[in-house]
Amino acid sequence: MIGVRLVQKISSAPAFAKVAPHVVPALDRAVHRLTRGKVLLSAQLLPGVVLTSTGARSGRPRRTPLACMPEEEGRGWILVGSNFGRPGHPAWTANLLAHPDAEISWKGADIPVTARLLEGEERAAVWKAALAFWPPYATYQARVERQIRLFRLTRREPAAAPAETPRSPASPPPTSG
Repeated sequence: MIGVRLVQKISSAPAFAKVAPHVVPALDRAVHRLTRGKVLLSAQLLPGVVLTSTGARSGRPRRTPLACMPEEEGRGWILVGSNFGRPGHPAWTANLLAHPDAEISWKGADIPVTARLLEGEERAAVWKAALAFWPPYATYQARVERQIRLFRLTRREPAAAPAETPRSPASPPPTSG
């Protein structure tokens, strides 16, 4: 418990907000790649996912390691757009607003998800749970004028593979080579 409190204190420091966005995601991506999705370095303290979203402007896949708050035994996840308490919203939140269908790597499994921005009473209830889960979020919110975005990710069925084109009974079967 002392270790967690120390990390919470360090992660609340303004200096951490300047350095962490450049170091933590890079380390997470490298370890995640080397372990074929089985290990996420920052998840040793908080549960984490690697979010693959579609770039809001580029339309290209973007992979972002993120802390998450799992819900309902792995059937849903909350993502907190804290950006380590820095002024702007993190880019991945704009990506999810523009393209809510995404994918996460969770404990080594790739899971298709749909993201939904939380608002109103639902957001207030989840924010309260997020503060109990990781108290430094309160420090991050106090540092910025924007409201930190919260997203709920829910599983979706993967897109079905294109069906084979049916052959008419009179057409010959395909031949190989």
